[in-house]
Amino acid sequence: MKIEVNRLHHPVTALGPGTRAGIWVQGCSIECQGCISLDTWDRRRETRKEVSAVVGWVADLPATEVDGVTISGGEPFDQPESLLELLVELDAWRTRVAREIDVLCYSGYSLSRLERRHPHALELIDAVLTGPFREDLPTNLIWRGSANQELVPLSDLGRTRYAEFIECKPAEPPIQVAVEPKAIRLIGVPRRGDMAELEAALNDAGVELGESSWTP
Repeated sequence: MKIEVNRLHHPVTALGPGTRAGIWVQGCSIECQGCISLDTWDRRRETRKEVSAVVGWVADLPATEVDGVTISGGEPFDQPESLLELLVELDAWRTRVAREIDVLCYSGYSLSRLERRHPHALELIDAVLTGPFREDLPTNLIWRGSANQELVPLSDLGRTRYAEFIECKPAEPPIQVAVEPKAIRLIGVPRRGDMAELEAALNDAGVELGESSWTP
């Protein structure tokens, strides 16, 4: 089975506790106004990867450097069969690893919808961060794009690792910068205005962006 993938990255330290493997899926039907990841909206057949290859990438990482896996996008639950297969294979892999590795999954859908439509997937996820991004609400919140989004632990491991983060408290959102040959990737959930400030700073430094994921 194949899944459309925007990118894979390790280490991720800005989307969940500890050091994580990040999987961003391609395709989102929700299309929240103000989204900074417009490049993940369109479904693209050319981005399809075998689920086993994605899990193989995670499994090839040093186990001591993976505390968790974060699945984001895009909208993971827009590819329900592929997501379920990914979760099944990730679960099989982490049972073979001699340490606790959690799975955090982002979704723009509500928890009630996920419980109705994707109960088997939720059984394999330790915590979900649910709800659409709303640009009229505060953004200075750890791991959340806006204050309406809920962090919900789903397993004993999830409750242990995420209990202190359930309450939606103002915090300095962590941001990572990954420099690639033809792109600069920002990993995390920036505050309102951060991207415009970054673009202005780059322009002042003589760096002109050919295109950006946050500008339509």
